[in-house]
Amino acid sequence: MSFPLLTATAALPALGAIATAAVPAARRTAAKWLALLVSLATLVLAVVVLVRFEPGGDRYQLTESHAWIADFGVRYELGVDGIGVALIALTALLIPFVILAGWHDADPLETRSSRWRPTQGFFALILAVEAMVILSFEATDVFLFYIFFEAMLIPMYFLIGGFGDRAHAGTDEKAAAQRSYAAVKFLLYNLAGGLIMLAAVIGLYVVAGNFSLQEIAEARANGTLDMATSTERWLFLGFFFAFAVKAPLWPLHTWLPNAMQESTAPVAVLITAVVDKVGTFAMLRFCLQLFPEASKWATPVILVLALISIVYGALLAVGQRDIKRLVAYASISHFGFIIMGIFAMTSQGQSGATLYMVNHGISTAALMLVAGFLISRRGSRLIADYGGVQKVAPVLAGTFLIGSLATLSLPGLAPFVSEFLVLVGTFTRYPVIGIIATFGIVLAALYTLVLYQRTMTGPVKPEVSAMPDLRVRELVVVTPLIALLIFLGVFPKPLTDIVNPAVEHTMSDVQKQDPEPEVEAAK
Repeated sequence: MSFPLLTATAALPALGAIATAAVPAARRTAAKWLALLVSLATLVLAVVVLVRFEPGGDRYQLTESHAWIADFGVRYELGVDGIGVALIALTALLIPFVILAGWHDADPLETRSSRWRPTQGFFALILAVEAMVILSFEATDVFLFYIFFEAMLIPMYFLIGGFGDRAHAGTDEKAAAQRSYAAVKFLLYNLAGGLIMLAAVIGLYVVAGNFSLQEIAEARANGTLDMATSTERWLFLGFFFAFAVKAPLWPLHTWLPNAMQESTAPVAVLITAVVDKVGTFAMLRFCLQLFPEASKWATPVILVLALISIVYGALLAVGQRDIKRLVAYASISHFGFIIMGIFAMTSQGQSGATLYMVNHGISTAALMLVAGFLISRRGSRLIADYGGVQKVAPVLAGTFLIGSLATLSLPGLAPFVSEFLVLVGTFTRYPVIGIIATFGIVLAALYTLVLYQRTMTGPVKPEVSAMPDLRVRELVVVTPLIALLIFLGVFPKPLTDIVNPAVEHTMSDVQKQDPEPEVEAAK
């Protein structure tokens, strides 16, 4: 039997989480190094998965299948396509930076709240989230996917509620109450979506007789599984609702600004750059593959919701006074672009959406982590508390600028390629929606450049006059992310070569072809 590479890629951070949590309380530094080494080893395995994956090969590769709960048709089935491989690589890449950026975020404080900040627990929870997210990208059994789709909520709940924003942690009861509110809201919203999805998962089993994604999809394709139209639509809505909450799509988005505001910067990155990607990934893997007709039926409404997310998120980002809330609303706008690309039902749109998932993860990580370094120095999330930072910390300001420019999809940086493909793919089938969506780009330029201007330029405020520039550890975190933004911005081909074959399969699932270009005959 061949080596179970996919299992190992998810099992390593899971075992690392257990080992990190078991480190004695007095050995906090050892726990940090153990977590970092485990995350780096996981990255090595993810690179091996990436190298062994053949873009022109079978749709699902490196597959594993073992009996699990035979009486109910549940199997331990894993497999990756090009989209899953790209997102596994993104997850494994970001976790070491998250750990390094949060190196001191769980150090004990001289307050009564310090008992809620065990260093070992903080890093163990991060590794646990990594393991569950990777398994979600690998699972080809619907029930197995559902388990980890829901299970990742538990460590995230404790990371938000127990390890809140360091700038305000432990200062008063109000701050603790806000952290608890954000954590509970995150949990309840996502649990509600998960419970509705569970009903749909059970309904799918009743109709199909098993939970195997590949078997159900093949049965749908060859006509041996005839699903009534109304049944397919109800099942689709059950799955899509849960994914739309996780994504997050307007109007199910309201948990995200609270969660990101009250989290440490690394945990905020974990939320929006890693965990939320499971929602948009699942729309491609499960909604379109299992319920192609219902997906086409729901497309007009979903595109309108995505368009609202784009404009609404950008408009609210413009008016934010809190740096983290601004990034949160910007992410809501970006997820609107991703979902719009998925349901545009064009190869350009879906390729762009997949690239957007990866590039948004990198750009948001770069911006949010630098913002976290800035906030930790000043002790405030409020934009008005900054000014003139570029004169006292030019490297910090420079990296913050590149992260901001990536957020507005400046040409030459990775998100531009993604956004361009999404808009082109949408415009070819839904020109009105594509035109209106471009308004989000204008607003993105407004909120990102105003953020930079108000925090980094102008007179130096006394509170930031002694602010130190980025340290070596912080440069190690930021520099590779910026390098990737530039590299994928000028040469996205390695990523598109992996993604495009998977997109072709998805287009085949929904029986859609790209619209023919309308060219007037020469007179």
